[in-house]
Amino acid sequence: MTSFKAKRIILKMLSLVSVIRGYNILVLIIAQYLASIFIFSPEKSLKYVLFDLHLHFIILATVCVVAAGYIINNFYDVKVDRINRPLKTGLDTIVKQSTRLQLYFFLNFLGFLFGFLVSLRAGLFFAIYIFGIWFYSHKLKKYPLMGLISATMLTILPFFVIFVYYKNFSNIIFVHAIFLFLVIMVRELIKDLENIKGAIANNYRTFSVVHGEQKTKKLSISLLLFSFFPIAILFRLPELGFMRYYFYGALITLLFVAIYLWKSKTKKQYQFLHNILKLLLLIGVLSLIFIDTSLLLEKVIDRLN
Repeated sequence: MTSFKAKRIILKMLSLVSVIRGYNILVLIIAQYLASIFIFSPEKSLKYVLFDLHLHFIILATVCVVAAGYIINNFYDVKVDRINRPLKTGLDTIVKQSTRLQLYFFLNFLGFLFGFLVSLRAGLFFAIYIFGIWFYSHKLKKYPLMGLISATMLTILPFFVIFVYYKNFSNIIFVHAIFLFLVIMVRELIKDLENIKGAIANNYRTFSVVHGEQKTKKLSISLLLFSFFPIAILFRLPELGFMRYYFYGALITLLFVAIYLWKSKTKKQYQFLHNILKLLLLIGVLSLIFIDTSLLLEKVIDRLN
């Protein structure tokens, strides 16, 4: 009996991790801390950043709000996901819908509270962000262009709040943001192609449903080619450091994605490309420590002292 209860608890925990997409949350936490240390506050010591209570509150607020966003997105997309992701949907539904909705409101409250502890403006930002995620899940994602743009913007916004917090307006941040915006938008378009059957069955007017696979591919490939321009600009910036080797790899990867995408026709092929772009973004996050190796050394020495 005890063994059965333990298994049930483990299954419920796995279900919650699946609903809030634990992997994505973990990557977001790592990305925010690395960006805070190596991009947004290059002149501040490692000790200063790691002991900045307000930074921790901002990251906690982001994690709570994004996790809640995944819950509400899961709530509205349950019919679509039954077609596109039957196994994941089966795992997600182990926890009652009422419990997930209660968790959604609780996480949003925590997110707003952590933001408010930083400042009134931060609290207001997270309140607007919460509404934006809900509005996207409820309405915007059903429309082709607005759904695409809003999904991309909502993905980048967690970094915007840290960018504003540190008041760092350097060129490398601006150009890097353009690169991320283009790659994330391509990822969203490929995800549309991957989930097109579920979208059609539930009358979702996603970009791929309204404009068809060929036009979606053409737009994706165009955006991939446009992403070469911010990379070229980044190569001119000396503070890029050893991260330039990441962007050499990114150029080859994006070119491969563009060629393979044009030939792709099946859900498995689109899923493969989607995963490649996710991996590219993950490696990009981990490569932030190589932006300026002298900066890394200085921060480590400062911490040891």
